[in-house]
Amino acid sequence: MVIWFAALSVLGVSLVFDSAGIDYRLVILGSVLPAVDGVLGGPWPTHTLAACVVAMGLVMVVARGRRLVQRRWLGVPIGMFAHLVLDATWADTEVFWWPFAGVDVLGGSRVPEFSRGATGLVIEAAGVVAAVYAWRRFGLADPARRRSFLKHGRLSVEAA
Repeated sequence: MVIWFAALSVLGVSLVFDSAGIDYRLVILGSVLPAVDGVLGGPWPTHTLAACVVAMGLVMVVARGRRLVQRRWLGVPIGMFAHLVLDATWADTEVFWWPFAGVDVLGGSRVPEFSRGATGLVIEAAGVVAAVYAWRRFGLADPARRRSFLKHGRLSVEAA
């Protein structure tokens, strides 16, 4: 389940932040990064609020004094936060609040995005619909806009 996270994260971030400086490629990266836990055998720290906060702190500290670099790389933790919302990880108190709700709750179980069965396919289909909407909203049929997104991670709403 990747399209659901990628498409809805981009749409949500574009609606909330409305910033030309965000690199939406990094938002997509951040939004699918926690899904890697499915391959690793269960929810690990990328499914926790702590990991998102640490990632945001790292971006701010590593790029201190370089505002444009910070703005670009903040897409990764923002995408991670979006994943937690879209995956409803916040409903699993022990995982979401790790390590504050206990340190031995990670791993050993299935990540939410891969434990939904047929419902997961419906959610992914909704992600495809959202991706088509985003394609049209951002005018990505235009080669120049598509190139801008692929090269710089920029998206702008197509004028009506």
